Amino acid sequence: MSPRNSSLFFAIAFAAFAACARRAPPPPVAAAPVTEVPLFDDLGDHQHLVTTSSPLAQRYFDQGLRLVYAFNHDEAIRAFQQASELDPDCAMAHWGTALALGPNINWPADRERDRRAYQEIQRAIRLADRATEPERAIIHALAVRYADPPLADRMPLDVGYADAMREVMRRFPDDLDAATLFAEALMDLRPWDYWTRDGRPQPGTLEMVETLEEVIRRAPDHPGANHYYIHAIEASPHPERGIPSAERLGNLMPGAGHVVHMAAHIYVRVGRYADASIANERAISVDESYLARTRPRGVYPMMYVPHNIHFLSATTGIEGRSRDCIRAARELARYATPEAVREMPMMEMFAPTPLFALTRFGRWQQILAEPVPPQGQVFTMGIWHYARGMAFAATGRLDEAGQEQERLAGVAATLPPDVVIGQNPGGPLLAIAGHALQGDIAARRGRIDESIGHHREAIRLEDELRYDEPPPWYQPVRQLLGLVLLTAGRPREAELVYREDLRKNPENGWSLIGLAQSLRAQDAFVEASEVEMRFRRAWANADVILPTSRF
Repeated sequence: MSPRNSSLFFAIAFAAFAACARRAPPPPVAAAPVTEVPLFDDLGDHQHLVTTSSPLAQRYFDQGLRLVYAFNHDEAIRAFQQASELDPDCAMAHWGTALALGPNINWPADRERDRRAYQEIQRAIRLADRATEPERAIIHALAVRYADPPLADRMPLDVGYADAMREVMRRFPDDLDAATLFAEALMDLRPWDYWTRDGRPQPGTLEMVETLEEVIRRAPDHPGANHYYIHAIEASPHPERGIPSAERLGNLMPGAGHVVHMAAHIYVRVGRYADASIANERAISVDESYLARTRPRGVYPMMYVPHNIHFLSATTGIEGRSRDCIRAARELARYATPEAVREMPMMEMFAPTPLFALTRFGRWQQILAEPVPPQGQVFTMGIWHYARGMAFAATGRLDEAGQEQERLAGVAATLPPDVVIGQNPGGPLLAIAGHALQGDIAARRGRIDESIGHHREAIRLEDELRYDEPPPWYQPVRQLLGLVLLTAGRPREAELVYREDLRKNPENGWSLIGLAQSLRAQDAFVEASEVEMRFRRAWANADVILPTSRF
C-alpha cells in the first residue's frame, strides 16, 4: 500500500476514532481526563526561547515542543494552549498549537484539526509584529501548511510547507529546531517510505538524513533530531548508523514513553534484541506512570501505548522468552475490544497477536482452546484458522489441518480490501498465512517440493511487505523453509536460507540454531561450533529449549 493510500485509510478512520476517543479507551487507561495542565519534570531540558513576558509561558512552550518531538501531540497542544493563556500576546504559543494539530508520520491531517490549526496560525500571524525575525519566518512558513476551507488533497500544502521550512533553515542556520522541523516536514511527505526494498533512498530521503545528521553533529542531545533520525535510518541498509541516537535518546526525555521506546527501532534491526526488550519494558513503565497521572485520551493512549507492548511481544519472541512474549500479546489484545475495532478498525492489528505468539512457541493445545474471534474481525478470523491449522498439522491431525486451510482461504476471499494491519493491507498477510500452512501440511505429508514451493511463495510475499516495526509477519518464513530443507536432506540449501534470514534479522537465535544444524549436516564442524556459541549468546534469556528453527 502506498503512503498516500495508507494515509487515506487513516483519514477515513479518523471520524470513527474521534468518537472512540471520546469514550473511555481500552483498559488500562479508562478514566476521566485531568483538566489541569501539569508541568512535567522528566522531559529533559531542551529549550527554544520565544518572545513572551511570562517565564511560566516559556516553560509551557518548551514542554509543548518537547512533546511534539515525543509524538505526544495532544499533550503538546495542552501545553501550548496553557502558554497562550498565560501570555495572550505570545505568537509562538499559537504557532506551537498549529504545529501540533498538523499531520505527522503516524497520523494524517483531518479537516477539523486543519481548521483549528488554520485559526491558530492566523492568530500567530496577527501577533507576529511583536515577535523576532526568526519567529516571524517560522510562523509564516507554517501558515503555508493550512487552508480554510481545508483542501481535499493537501499534498501541495505539505510540499509548500517543506519548501518554506528549507528557506527558514537557510536564513537562520543556527536555529536547530527549524532544521529539525524541516527534516520532519520532508518525512511527512512520504511517511514510513524513505527507502526502497533494495535499499535505495526515496526522493528527499538523503536531504532529510543529512539535515538531521548536521543537527546531531552540532547538538548531539537534540531530542527531536535523534528521534526523527532513528525513523529516517531504521529501514536503510545501514541502521547501525542510528545506534548513537538510540543509546542516548532514552535518557534525553526519560518521562516520554515513546522516546524511551524508540531505541528499540534500531536495536531490533542490528540484532540487539535484549536491549530492544529493555527499552520497551522501560517505556511501558514510563507510560503507566504518565497514564496514572494525567488520564489522557486521544491518539497517544490508544496507539502509542500499546505499540510498546506490541514491540515487546515481538522482541521477547525473538529472544525465546515465551512467557513474556505471550503475556505481552495477551495484554495487547485487550486494546482490540469488539467496540474499539468497530469504531476504529485499525485496532484489529492487535487482536491476533496472542495467536501469533502461541504459534511461534508451539503451544498447540492452547491454540485449539482459543475462542472464535468476534464477528466482524475478518482478518483475525483468518489468522485463527491459520493457527488452528498449524496446531492440527503439528499434532498429526492433517485432515483437520487441511480443513482449516480451506476455511482460511474462504475467509481471505471475503476480506475487505481496505483492511490495513499496521503499514500493510491484510490481504497479503493472509496469503502468507495460507502458503505457510499449505507448505507445512505438504511437508508433513512428505510432499517436499510442494512444501518448498508454498514456503518460497510465502517468502516472496513477505519480502514485498512494506517496512514496519514490529515486523508485519510474526516469524520469518525462512525459518520454516530452512527446516523443511534440512529435514529433506538438503542442508546446503537450508544453510543459504538461514544465512539470508540472518542478513535480514541479525543474530536471531532461531536461524542461528538452524544454520548450525545445516553446517553440521555438511560436516562443517568448526564453523558449526562457532555458530552454536553465537546461538547460546542469542538464547541467553530464553525460557524454552529450541530444538530446531521453529516449533
